[in-house]
Amino acid sequence: MTEALDRLAARAEIVKLARVLGESEQRLEFLLTVPAADIRTLRDQATEALHGAHQPVLRKLVSASGIIPVPVLVTLAQKAFGPMLSARLAGLLEGERGVAIALKLPAPFLADVAAELDPRRAGHILAELPPDTVAEVSRELRRREDWITLGRFVGGVPAEIAEAGLAELNERQVLEVAFVVDDKSSLSTLVSRQPTERCAAYAHAADEYDLWHALFDLLAHLDDELRARLVAAGLDEDPELRSRAHEAAADLGVESLLA
Repeated sequence: MTEALDRLAARAEIVKLARVLGESEQRLEFLLTVPAADIRTLRDQATEALHGAHQPVLRKLVSASGIIPVPVLVTLAQKAFGPMLSARLAGLLEGERGVAIALKLPAPFLADVAAELDPRRAGHILAELPPDTVAEVSRELRRREDWITLGRFVGGVPAEIAEAGLAELNERQVLEVAFVVDDKSSLSTLVSRQPTERCAAYAHAADEYDLWHALFDLLAHLDDELRARLVAAGLDEDPELRSRAHEAAADLGVESLLA
């Protein structure tokens, strides 16, 4: 099964690499046989090149902005800097000031910034955002079906913040996001807090929207007890659904996840 899970991991990494490079996923399908860790390394290098460029100039700009009132910076962000430059600057801002600016920006603009942001550089700001702001931005990203941006943040912020974002998504959308989460070690904690009825709904969403690959990838990153709970909740009461799940698992070579 290890080889099958490796293919799922590579598939997820290709989705994310395509986003960074501005290419279609189809153009990168030749990477499916490359280890996911290597694709991740390439993506990280590309991200570092994009976000690490012009650092001296950006630091001077941040330093100069320290004397500018927050309301003026909010206007500059929207009218002059734009989402990309704002995202680059965010990683250099002091946390409290970054949060103060974010709270005055409209959710659509914050969603634009989020799509350009490297969460690793702005974690000190993201961790301090109130849940209401996170939920509002998550709703906007959900409207855009920007699962990659949502996925980047689920693994890069505290569990409470991630929960606020996931609470705005239905089960299909959670599967879409979970598939492209960077740090999947956080998934067990998040899923363990879900009510049984929501756990049951994941299998139905996978069946309805052809997201079995995402469900199986999620199961592969849960501990044994939680995986068994999710499988039982989703499949025990519906023999036909259980049959389709086993068929899909066989096609992907991950039958043991349903054992």
